[in-house]
Amino acid sequence: MNDFYVYVLVCSDNSLYIGITKDVQNRLQQHNLGRGSKYVKTRTPASLLYHEGPYTRSQALKLEYQYKQLSRKEKLLKFVKDY
Repeated sequence: MNDFYVYVLVCSDNSLYIGITKDVQNRLQQHNLGRGSKYVKTRTPASLLYHEGPYTRSQALKLEYQYKQLSRKEKLLKFVKDY
């Protein structure tokens, strides 16, 4: 079933967070309410920078891992079109 998305958030300290979800907007709301990841909880508010999909869960997890291996500069070049 292709219903997972890979998303990238920019946190209040300008750090990037990458995750997967079935509902990007709901997940962003959960992060900003402090019910998301521990990482984002201390860096709210977060805003959505990028998302793509849909993918299977397996595909999304593999893509998330690949993106997490990139350097910050590579991530910005990939996810921010005007960087």
